[in-house]
Amino acid sequence: MGADRKKIMLVDDNITNLTVGKNTLIEKYDVFTIPSGEKLFKMLEKIIPDMILLDVEMPEMSGYDVIKVLKKQEKTANIPVIFLTAKNDDGSELQGLSLGAIDYITKPFSPPLLLKRIEVHLLVESQKRELKEYNTNLQNMVWEKTKEVVSLQNAILKTVAELVESRDSITGGHIERTETYLKILVHAMKAQNFHTEETSSWDNDILFQSAQLHDVGKIAIKDNILFKPGKLNDEEFEDMKKHTTFGVQVIKKIEASTSEQIFLEHAKIFAGTHHEKWDGTGYPEGLKGRSIPLQGRLMAIVDVYDALLSERPYKKAFTHEEAVNIIKGNSGTHFDPELVDLFLSVSDKFAAVVQHTT
Repeated sequence: MGADRKKIMLVDDNITNLTVGKNTLIEKYDVFTIPSGEKLFKMLEKIIPDMILLDVEMPEMSGYDVIKVLKKQEKTANIPVIFLTAKNDDGSELQGLSLGAIDYITKPFSPPLLLKRIEVHLLVESQKRELKEYNTNLQNMVWEKTKEVVSLQNAILKTVAELVESRDSITGGHIERTETYLKILVHAMKAQNFHTEETSSWDNDILFQSAQLHDVGKIAIKDNILFKPGKLNDEEFEDMKKHTTFGVQVIKKIEASTSEQIFLEHAKIFAGTHHEKWDGTGYPEGLKGRSIPLQGRLMAIVDVYDALLSERPYKKAFTHEEAVNIIKGNSGTHFDPELVDLFLSVSDKFAAVVQHTT
């Protein structure tokens, strides 16, 4: 038997048919003659052929019964089957084809015709496999290229975020920590079936990455304000507040030259609304209640929590417990009350992050 020769299993309960069939095929193919459906399945445990020629009318297990089992098993479902039968009515042929056979040849058959039909079908199957392999390889190439693009995007994003953070050195690690806290809240929302209608369309990977740009507007804040060691006066604070609108402007400029709209839409919301307050006293728009996008209401909590735990020239770092109490005390004024309750339910996870990063 040649290593590159196709393997064909000929299944028929008639020994004469098996002999004639084998003699017809043996010059071109490795032929396995099998007298019943039951013995076919035993043979398939050892060898998977390139094609099965299957008699319809066999005792105990008909060809129709055999093909039903073949098509149900993953290992044999894709083996091409040609029915060989003395039946030549349209109903029998239609039944065989509907069960998954690729052809239906009536006996007695012409050996040259049988060989040609087998040759054509094996060629078609080979081309189908090649096309499938090509599509798989193409999908893999697209996936690899997509991963490269995403990796590049993430690298650029991380660089921009680090650039922002380097200009505001007293908040070192703030961007990474707020992203981690945001993940805790969003995963808690999902676990508690909270805001499911609003968040069902969110791609969390994109959401969390875009959150890194919430302070991108600080790039445009003057050094004498950003690096001031003490507390800002009223005028300086008004300038600092502009980092929210600056951030939106920066993201809009990026938006104008890219098709990555979902990522940038999240980033724009984070940048523009994370300092809005539930009671309408926040900035830059003075939005109130649910008019503040959910992303902004979430970021408001994690941003303040991290700020409270960070030391400043004008204040000490609060403990986790103190920060939790401050956020709880500002429920309904600074923060969305429902989100504060959510935060309180997972505040121990926030504490674990603090312990891990200090």
